[in-house]
Amino acid sequence: MAVSLGGDSTGPMSEINVTPLVDVMLVLLIIFMITAPLMSHSVTIDLPIANPNAKTPDLKTPPLDLAIKVDGSMYLNDQPVTDAELRAKLLVEAQLTPQPQLQIRADREVQFMVVKKIISDAKGSGMVHVAFMTTDAPKG
Repeated sequence: MAVSLGGDSTGPMSEINVTPLVDVMLVLLIIFMITAPLMSHSVTIDLPIANPNAKTPDLKTPPLDLAIKVDGSMYLNDQPVTDAELRAKLLVEAQLTPQPQLQIRADREVQFMVVKKIISDAKGSGMVHVAFMTTDAPKG
C-alpha cells in the first residue's frame, strides 16, 4: 500500500497504482498481435463458375398435406387415412429425392399427444421436413 510522502495528511493514499494493470494489458496486446495473423489462415479453393443461361430442372416436389380433425380422423392430401396407412405412405415419400415437406394442419382442439405421435411416426419413417400450418392472428 502506498503512503503519502508529504503534506498535512499522514494517512494512507487512496489512489490505485495502475502500473501493473498497464503492464498486463501491454503483454496481452502483444500476444494478440502475434496470434491474430495465425488464426486467419485461409484455404484457397477453385469455385465452380455459375452459368446464368443454363436451365435448372424443377426439383420441387409438392408437399404432403395432413389434416387432423378433432375426432382423430386424418386426411392425407384430402384422402382419409389410418395410422398404418399414414406410416406406410410416409415411408414411401421419405425415399423420394428431393423429399417432400409434410405439412400438418391440426384442429385447434386436437390434443398435442396425437400430433406428437404423428411427428414421431414421420421422424421414424425418415421424413426430415415437417411443418405446421396455422392461420393469421386476428387483427383488431
